[in-house]
Amino acid sequence: MRARALVGWNLRRLRVGKGLSQEALGLIAECEPSYIGRIERGRENTTIETLEALADVLGTHLSEFFVVPEPGAAKPASLRPGRKAKDS
Repeated sequence: MRARALVGWNLRRLRVGKGLSQEALGLIAECEPSYIGRIERGRENTTIETLEALADVLGTHLSEFFVVPEPGAAKPASLRPGRKAKDS
């Protein structure tokens, strides 16, 4: 797996694990949500500074973006689309 794809894979894994949308993560980390999406798709060559900001928001160490998935591992899941139901 190429480095950008690896970082994107792990960013998505960590973000979804925390239950954050790309929009929510971008807002907290002061990044555009579309930029988060491009990183996750392996289309951005992001900076270490940005990765540090994302790691801080996700409550993890920078090294987590470079964890190699097991061979044959399924793509990280997506969050359920849509909004949560309002309490009545």
